[in-house]
Order: sequence, then C-alpha cells, then structure tokens
Amino acid sequence: MATNLSVRDLEVTFATDWGPLKAVDGISLDLESGVTVGLVGESGCGKSVTALSLLRLVPPPGRITGGKVLLDGADLLELPERAIEEVRGGRISMIFQEPMTALNPVFTVGDQVAEALSIHRRGGDGGGNGGRDAAAEMLERVGIPDAGARMEAYPHQLSGGMRQRVMIAIALVCRPDILIADEPTTALDVTIQAQILDLMLEMQRDLGLAVLFITHNLAVVSEVADRVLVMYAGRIVEKAPAGDLFASPRHPYTRGLIETIPGAERRDRLPTIPGVVPDPRALPDGCRFSDRCPLAEERCRAREPALEEDGAHAVACWKPVS
Repeated sequence: MATNLSVRDLEVTFATDWGPLKAVDGISLDLESGVTVGLVGESGCGKSVTALSLLRLVPPPGRITGGKVLLDGADLLELPERAIEEVRGGRISMIFQEPMTALNPVFTVGDQVAEALSIHRRGGDGGGNGGRDAAAEMLERVGIPDAGARMEAYPHQLSGGMRQRVMIAIALVCRPDILIADEPTTALDVTIQAQILDLMLEMQRDLGLAVLFITHNLAVVSEVADRVLVMYAGRIVEKAPAGDLFASPRHPYTRGLIETIPGAERRDRLPTIPGVVPDPRALPDGCRFSDRCPLAEERCRAREPALEEDGAHAVACWKPVS
C-alpha cells in the first residue's frame, strides 16, 4: 500500500533568553512512496529542525508549536509517546548527519543494526540469531565487504564511508516506509559520496521508499530528487519539480544557490551569495532574503510575500525571476 506523509503549517519554536524564536515557520510538504523530495538551503535555514520535528525529536528548549504531521491520515503530533516510538525506525527512519557521533562507540556495528531490528521490527521478533542474521544480510546489502566479519567491528575501526553505510543499514533494516536522510554525504569525498547516493537510490527502488533528502548541496539534489523545496530562514521560498526548478529557478535565492554549483567547464571564480542567513532574533522586515537580494525593492522590505502557486511551481517573491 502506498504511504503518504503530509506536513501542514509546521512550526517549531525555541525558548531563549531573548524570547521565543521560530526555527521552522509554517512549513508544508508531502512525501509519497517511490518519490524523493529534496529540502535544500544554507546552514541555519531550519532543515534539520524540520526533519527532527517529523519524528518529534526536537531537542529542548525547542518544541513543536503548530501544524500537523499526517501519516496516512493520522497526526503524529497527537500520538501518545509509546505510539510515536513505534513509528520511529519502524515506519519512518532517519539517517543522521555525522555517523561517528550517531553510532555508539562501545557497541559493535552488528549489535547496533540488530538492536534496531529487535526494537522496531513490525510483525515479529527481531532478536536472537535471526536478528543478527538479518543485520549481516543488510550490511552486505548496503555494500560492506565481508559483512559477517565486519559485524564485530566498532565504529572507529571503519572508514567514514563504511560508517555511513552502517547508518543506512540501521535505517533500512526494519524496511520502513519513509526515509529521512539529513546531509548523509556531507563529510564524504566525492567518490564515496557518489557510491552512497547510488546505494540510496537502489534501496529506494527496491523498497519503494518515500525519501526526504536534506542537503545544502544542489548538485547532489539534482541527481536524486524528483521534487525540490528551497528553504530560507525557516520558510519555504520555492518549490517545484526538480527539472523545472533547475531549468527555470524563480526565486533570487534559488538562482543564487544554483549559480554556485561548480561545473567541469567553469573556469571563472564561483559566485557567492553575499551576507549570511539572518539571525532569527533579528529577521528583516518584509522578505527575509531582502537584505541579500540584488533585486530587492521597497515593497520587498515592507511586506513578506506569500508562497504563490503557479501550476506545479510555487515561489514566495514579489519580483520572481522570469
């Protein structure tokens, strides 16, 4: 059966000494089986907080203060804690940014994959030798050579690429419906990065996963995503099918990100977007990108534009690029 995750008007607020700060401000997105949605933006835009909020893992002092996260119609934000624990890992799994900190250094990788199976396996017991056999099979499936022997290795004994494969094995061993991949290739060299992306696409095809792929790297998104959401300062500023977005970006921020993608034929210095993502304590009036935008005019600094849809393409800009 096809799985659908529908996020509507999600808000995440952090209590601070300066007052409440919204890290995620009215985000909406949809995930369907077999589809990869890319969520892109610079560091500090709220991408990882969005991912954590889908599983109610936002660390204190943050909390979800609005919206709905509907999994096949049931609001995950309304579930009791025991029920959401069954969703985590069982129906929705997550690959975290840095495997060296996400993996437990005092347990073997085999034990950690088997533990995920024993905790989250739906429809049966994942413990015992059966769990270890399934763990070894998954490690082999994600491309770890001599997986049976590697079961006894500790995280520090593996390379960065191998640790990331272990993280993918942990995320997929329970055969979830949805995979959230938060910057899964950031710390890897380009060769290993390509192998991990190929692996994820292969596993998605085999398991029919819905994937939310989070990254700041649009070059990676162009290879894996069916649809792309561009996030800036806690909000979605553009969304479109991947082909449309890269062929015709309409928000100046999106265009700026695409122009920074290196290419084999480029000989000139890569352009940059001036400035930084604004501090949530001091957001500019009007459009949140206005103080960095080369096209900004008076109305951009006076009122914040809404995300307006034009067919499958939507943009939040008073002066969208044509």
